[in-house]
Amino acid sequence: MMIKHPHGHCLLLLSTLLGACTVGPNFKPPTPQTPEHWSTHATAQPAATPAATPAAAAAAAGGVVVEQTGQLGDWWTGFADPQLDSLIARAVSSNLDLRAAVLRIDEARAQRDISASAMWPTLAVDGSFNRQRFSETTPTGALFTSVGSAHLPGGASTSVPNPYNQFQLSGTASWELDLFGRVRRAVEASQAGLQVSIEDQRAVLVALLADVAGAYMDLRGAQARLAVTRENLATMDDLLELTRQRRAAGLTTHIDVGNAMAQSALTRAQIPAFELQITVDINQLSELLGLAPDALRAELESPAAVPRATREVPIGVPADLARRRPDIREAEANLHAATAEVGVATANLYPRLTLGGTGGVQSETAGNLLEWASRFVTLGPTIDVPVFDRGRWKSVHLYDVRSQEAALAYQRTVLNALHEVENALAAYAADQNRREWLDSTVVQDREVLGLTRQRYESGVSSFVDVLDSERSLQQNELALADTTTAVSSDLVRLYRALGGGWQSGEQPGA
Repeated sequence: MMIKHPHGHCLLLLSTLLGACTVGPNFKPPTPQTPEHWSTHATAQPAATPAATPAAAAAAAGGVVVEQTGQLGDWWTGFADPQLDSLIARAVSSNLDLRAAVLRIDEARAQRDISASAMWPTLAVDGSFNRQRFSETTPTGALFTSVGSAHLPGGASTSVPNPYNQFQLSGTASWELDLFGRVRRAVEASQAGLQVSIEDQRAVLVALLADVAGAYMDLRGAQARLAVTRENLATMDDLLELTRQRRAAGLTTHIDVGNAMAQSALTRAQIPAFELQITVDINQLSELLGLAPDALRAELESPAAVPRATREVPIGVPADLARRRPDIREAEANLHAATAEVGVATANLYPRLTLGGTGGVQSETAGNLLEWASRFVTLGPTIDVPVFDRGRWKSVHLYDVRSQEAALAYQRTVLNALHEVENALAAYAADQNRREWLDSTVVQDREVLGLTRQRYESGVSSFVDVLDSERSLQQNELALADTTTAVSSDLVRLYRALGGGWQSGEQPGA
């Protein structure tokens, strides 16, 4: 577009200089307030186990959380369970929530491009045909009718028909000069919004990995508890048969037989609950993989051991959370977007300068449309100066308050992350400690039950002693199975709290 105004070059120079002016606050990445190290209580080693079980003591020493740097992208491979690896791979490719999160990235990227388009000129081309007739009872229509075709003295004939035709081809161009950075701030906010969507996708991925691993641990734990219960049921049935034989020989009473039957029935009553938990876990895994209920039954119904926790965990230092956890990075991106919105609201208080023009050809007949005399053009800048608009002033305050809320949300997210990691570390250490003590207890319970049965068969101990020993063993074996599952589940929660599951170099949604 050519500007023929004598001061046109000055106007362009002025717009170029002002184009570098961007009002509003510039975003500065916040510095998270984190301690230098995790608390000694959370990272303490499990207490020493009894000397009677040196193997358990060695296992406890191997379960210490080691503070070191490292990536947590493929943390689940540390469990060395091919079935878990397969489930996670399929979940990443087919989970519906994750696919929706990827689409939200595309949506945010499109929104960013829409905001950026305001930095470019707009051009529209249109063509039209109109046939218009003026009412003869109006002054304009009466004038057109009275004049009609007239011959002016010394001039050519003039035709003012009513009705008349009008053919037009035209183009309109406009370009807002971003003098005070309103558009640039809007693009900045949209870019931050895109980053929010990327971090949200990462957060969904981290949660998905942890949910799949957690459900898998629960499934294997329920199968372990079911196996323990069935083993105890076989023992109780064997003891019931022994009691019946002794009753037939007159060596015991109906009371002992009744107690044995009651304990056997109580043990059997626990089985449906474990079977229900297995069904729930299989269905949860099926849902996470985007499958119908019970779709994984044939694949997962066969019992397998609970995956054992790894020996070392790269927990790093608290400051690593800000770089690793997607929710903290998302909160920072939200703060960035809110800060940029303050700039947009501030720029709305300043004048807007728009260069515009309309040009084309008009003619009464289509044959004359492309003649040089049919051309028309309108050029000129438009400046919009807000003199008094209370709403714009209040908008600055509104977005400033929102940016303060985003800053508090960032601090709250960091604090919540610190607490999650500390609690996960403490639970991981505590359950390891409890597991080793329970392992020692179960070994002792089995020895006691064997001795008690021998004394009962010899007539030295009562049947109540046998039942007490069996109940103690059953309870502690179930507790050991629960704690073994809890240790692996605690490690999954720790990985989730640390933000494990993606690499910083990944390009989600690419």
